[in-house]
Amino acid sequence: MGYKVTRFFYDLQDGDHLYNVGDSYPRKGLAVSNKRIAELMSGKNRLRVPVIAEEPKKTRRKKGE
Repeated sequence: MGYKVTRFFYDLQDGDHLYNVGDSYPRKGLAVSNKRIAELMSGKNRLRVPVIAEEPKKTRRKKGE
């Protein structure tokens, strides 16, 4: 499942990696725990606001639709 950044932040658990609004989270090659995802999707982080949201699944249209 993918996530999009909704608020600029530095990921303190990823060597202060900078995430800008619209970036995918986590960055390629980084594995994160479900607990970390939950922290960033809620206000239970240092910024006290959600900074990522679930990215809607992309659906493929059939040809001719």
